[in-house]
Amino acid sequence: MELSGLTHETLVPVIRRLALEAGARIMEIYDADDFDVKVKSDASPVTEADEAADALISEGLRAAFPGMLLVTEEQAVTHGAAGDTFLIVDPLDGTKEFINRRGDFTVNIALVENGVPTRGVVYAPAKGRMFFTLPDGSSVEELGALDPEHIGETRKLQVSRPDNGALMVVASKSHRDQATDDYIAKYKVRDMTSAGSSLKFCLVATGEADLYPRVGRTMEWDTAAGHAVLAGAGGRVVRFDDHTPLRYGKPGHANPFFIAYAPGVALKGA
Repeated sequence: MELSGLTHETLVPVIRRLALEAGARIMEIYDADDFDVKVKSDASPVTEADEAADALISEGLRAAFPGMLLVTEEQAVTHGAAGDTFLIVDPLDGTKEFINRRGDFTVNIALVENGVPTRGVVYAPAKGRMFFTLPDGSSVEELGALDPEHIGETRKLQVSRPDNGALMVVASKSHRDQATDDYIAKYKVRDMTSAGSSLKFCLVATGEADLYPRVGRTMEWDTAAGHAVLAGAGGRVVRFDDHTPLRYGKPGHANPFFIAYAPGVALKGA
């Protein structure tokens, strides 16, 4: 695939570097004594860290891949419907976790091709965890110092082989509700954990969890990078209502409810 100078080989080093650079800027603000918080039109919070990371990533992507369609959370209104192939960015997913200094926030950059997230990076700067897809589509977690210019030691990601009699479930830390608990109750659960932001996809990708149901509002930029990482580890993301694959490029960029899981989980109906 080649578009605006973009191939999978040229894309991966760029999105990894930009995620690390944005993460460093976010942590400068996170570690400060105070930072500005505003409220967007949909009543969700936005901080100066969201805006700084968005500007850094957007500038970097436009410089590397001029003419490539770009959708970001902070600029979504200006782009309208994205079509089938585009770059999509959530510069700081988990703003509530950031504001409350809980650390479960991530930088997310993904490529969507024909409605499917095929390559992506999820970086959790406060936790020092970096997950991304390689040019061949497989997913890794990078270990060590995380040098922006050089990929260090990596560990290949592979989803679990789930035991349907003892599943490990991950759910939202900030958006847990009764509908989610009711759905989880349909399964035989060994243990549960909670995590913020797109880290939940990554916990399924690493095999640390088997199942992540989301019965609540999300947008495509919240999920695309995590979806790509999970798919590269052998996982799947499907709609909650009919278990068909979750697709991207929808008008308005809103997602239906969904389920992310390791194949082998016997999915229950809604």
